[in-house]
Amino acid sequence: MKISRSVRGWCGVLSVMAAISLCPVQSSLAAGTRTAVDQVGRTVTFPDQPQRVISLAPSITEIVYAVDRGERLKGATIYSDYPREARELPRVGSYVHLDIEKIVALKPDLCIAVKDGNPKETADRISDFGIPVYAVNPVDLDSVIKTVGLIGSLLNADARAAQVIGDMEARIQRVENLVSTSPLRPRVFFQIGISPIVSAGRDTFLHGLIHRAGGENLAGKLISYPRFTKEQVLGLNPDIIIITSMARTEVFDRVKQDWQTWQQVPAVRNNQIHIVDSNILDRPTPRMVDGLELLVRLVHPELF
Repeated sequence: MKISRSVRGWCGVLSVMAAISLCPVQSSLAAGTRTAVDQVGRTVTFPDQPQRVISLAPSITEIVYAVDRGERLKGATIYSDYPREARELPRVGSYVHLDIEKIVALKPDLCIAVKDGNPKETADRISDFGIPVYAVNPVDLDSVIKTVGLIGSLLNADARAAQVIGDMEARIQRVENLVSTSPLRPRVFFQIGISPIVSAGRDTFLHGLIHRAGGENLAGKLISYPRFTKEQVLGLNPDIIIITSMARTEVFDRVKQDWQTWQQVPAVRNNQIHIVDSNILDRPTPRMVDGLELLVRLVHPELF
C-alpha cells in the first residue's frame, strides 16, 4: 500500500487531519522506504514498515502504545512509564541527555523525537549513524491530536490513530459544551514547583487546558513558567489552587497544608486546593484529555 493513497483516505475520514501535514509523506524511489518532512522541516527517509523503533521522549512512547504499535518499540527514555509495559523497555537515557551508544547498539530503523526536549545536535549525531530521526512538535492539545495522526501514519496504524483521535475530539467537545453553559470563570493558580513556586504561563499545555476547562489562569499572561513568592500568590487571591504531584506526594501534601493556613484566600476558605497527577496534564499524549476532564470537575464542580 502506498503511503500517498493511505493519506488521501485518512484525510477523508477526519477533516482535522488536513492540518497535520501528512501529505509530504510519500513513497521513496528506493524500494521499501518512504520519505517525509517532519514537523521541524527535515526531510527524513525511513523504512516503509519500521520494525525497530526507539522513542526519544515519554510522550512518544505513550502515543506509540496508544496506536497499538508498542511491540515495535525497542527502546525508550528513562521516564517512559506508561503504559506499564513501557517500563520494561531498554533505556536510552533521558530525553534531554540521550545515550547515543545505546541507541546505536539497539539497531533501530526509526527514532521518533520531539522538538521541545531532544537536543537538535544529538538528533543530528544519531542521523549521522544512518538512523532516521523523525521529529514531532506537540505544543498543545490540538497538536497532540495531530501528532497521534502522524505517528499512526509513520507506523502504519492509520485506522487505530483515527479511533484515538475520534475519541479525543468527542470528549473535548463534551467538555467545551459543558463549560459553555456556565458564565463563571474561576481564577486558578496552578503550582508546579515548590521552592521557588513555579506556575504555568502562556504557551504551555497547562494554560490551554485551564482555559478549555473554563478557568482563568492567573499566570496566563506571563512567561511560560513564571516564578512567584508566596506573598504574590496570596495577592492573586485565587479561587482554586491546583498542585501537581508525581512521586513526591508527601512533599505536595505538606505544601497543601501550608496553603490551608491562609483562610482569607477563597481557595482555602472554600476547600478548593487540589493535588493532581502531573502526567495526565503536562505530558503531550492522549491522556491530556483525561486531564482536561479532571480539570473541568475541579474548576466547575457546580456543573456536576
